[in-house]
Amino acid sequence: MSTVLGYRTFGGADVQEFFDRPAPSPGPAEVLIRVAAAGVNPLDHQLRSGYVRGMNGQVPFPQVLGMDAAGTVLAVGAEVSGLAVGDRVTGFALTGAGTYAGTTLLLAESTARIPDALPETWAATIPVAGTTALDALDQLALPAGASLLVNGIGGGVGIAVAQIARDRGLVVVGTGSAAKRTLATKVGATFVDYTAGDVVDQLRAQAPDGFDAVVDTVGGDSLRSVAPLAATPDALVSIGDPSVTELGGALVQRRLNRSGLERVAELMVTGRLDPNISATYPLARADEALELVESRHASGKIVIDMSL
Repeated sequence: MSTVLGYRTFGGADVQEFFDRPAPSPGPAEVLIRVAAAGVNPLDHQLRSGYVRGMNGQVPFPQVLGMDAAGTVLAVGAEVSGLAVGDRVTGFALTGAGTYAGTTLLLAESTARIPDALPETWAATIPVAGTTALDALDQLALPAGASLLVNGIGGGVGIAVAQIARDRGLVVVGTGSAAKRTLATKVGATFVDYTAGDVVDQLRAQAPDGFDAVVDTVGGDSLRSVAPLAATPDALVSIGDPSVTELGGALVQRRLNRSGLERVAELMVTGRLDPNISATYPLARADEALELVESRHASGKIVIDMSL
């Protein structure tokens, strides 16, 4: 048995509860891991709220929070290749299986071994935040020297986009609240504080002709306000707001494969990508970790560290 944080119905934070569950058994294409660290993402509370029922609407309750983790393989399914018991890995959990847990199941095709030099706390940020950033930039395929606006640069995905873009020779401008300025400038981006006046006017001052591309991590009215700044509608990519298609843009096309995980891990171990973990929490305080992310006040990444 291990303690998990989950929910028995869709809703707000009040539906969350800690409970015990036995270690699950891996299916043919799954791996069972002992969780060392779990990333905390906006997707977690969106799934709990029922906002993305296309992902978990048919999954039986109770469901466990969390979609990405790093840990050690305890068992592998009969059809799994390239992974073995004892491997240190990172990957995507089965929807509902969760990662705010002592043990969980990962999809083998969406799981990769992690380099010896990479700590599990960093590796746990790769599947959701790291590969989302990678997929968005691969989708845009911008040449070196192109300008990129990151709408919402201060969160886990935004700060990863900024660093991978910088590594590709792009000129990065990012928006965020005043509290995110230090983090944005640390990674070499020009920062625009959306609380310091009309954000579009400020961005036009930085780039009178707009930007070669825009990556949106915020959605809603914020997305709609910056959309006209993209050089062409198809140069607008949002990580989570489907209404981007109404503006001529596209959602990020997620690949969720082993190759993407390995590419992000390589960026980390070679010093080109830092997840900028701003806080770690023990599993017993996972609810507080998610509350911080849900408040949108978190900078960089928040991680649940099972060793705490």
